[in-house]
Amino acid sequence: RSRALLQQLPPQDCDERYCPDLAEEERRQLRAFSARRRQEALGQGLACPVPAPCHGCPCRKCGRRLNKGDTGISASRLGDQFWHPSCFSCHFCHQQLVDLIYFQQDGRIYCGRHHAELFRPRCASCDQLIFMEECIEAEGRRWHLEHFCCLECDEPLRGQRYVMRSGRPCCRGCFESLFAEPCQACGDPIGADSEEVTHQGLHWHARAACFCCSLCRKPLRGQPLTCRRGRLFCSDTCSRGQDASSTASDSSDSAFASAPSPDS
Repeated sequence: RSRALLQQLPPQDCDERYCPDLAEEERRQLRAFSARRRQEALGQGLACPVPAPCHGCPCRKCGRRLNKGDTGISASRLGDQFWHPSCFSCHFCHQQLVDLIYFQQDGRIYCGRHHAELFRPRCASCDQLIFMEECIEAEGRRWHLEHFCCLECDEPLRGQRYVMRSGRPCCRGCFESLFAEPCQACGDPIGADSEEVTHQGLHWHARAACFCCSLCRKPLRGQPLTCRRGRLFCSDTCSRGQDASSTASDSSDSAFASAPSPDS
């Protein structure tokens, strides 16, 4: 219950004490925003038996009948209407409302979190509403200017190139050193600016020199291919090492691929 309340009714949406880094103007806007919501939208549903005059009335959400004596939920801000207890949920996230606390907007009920987000964006980093005139928007989410930082090194990314990793931004340096996949052909990391090809869980640079047949070196991008033991081939013939066009070349290629390095 406590976790659900924190999710549905974030304390930072209505109490400036949970937002210590706000500037004074932002604090003023938060106070006004919270007061307006309480006055115009906040309510608490009432669980009660459906009275006789409402026998057979439809549930506001699912439309199924509520009969006299059935337990129904009424919401005073939305008139003489009833919901099944399981139907009294947020219009956006569909979670049942803890303690029947709701916010109404245009005839619909919401949890506090998603009602607030109808009017203000929420920072993907600190989970607070954004009252500044400027914010950063990326990948369908928004951040305070100072909170758009690399998830690994906390380097500010405003005006910088970045890569999204698990829904959070990562600077190019951290991405390439920590998360970039090695190319199966050349062994180098596949950087944020490089095109990548994947097949059966393996990764290659998309350039012709890397994503090509291991025997005849034919580029394979957009072409049929065969993969054996992590090596790519353009045909079954090449995969068996029987390229009739150049027997000597095949032998040389096979010897080179299997030869140990001087270090080993």
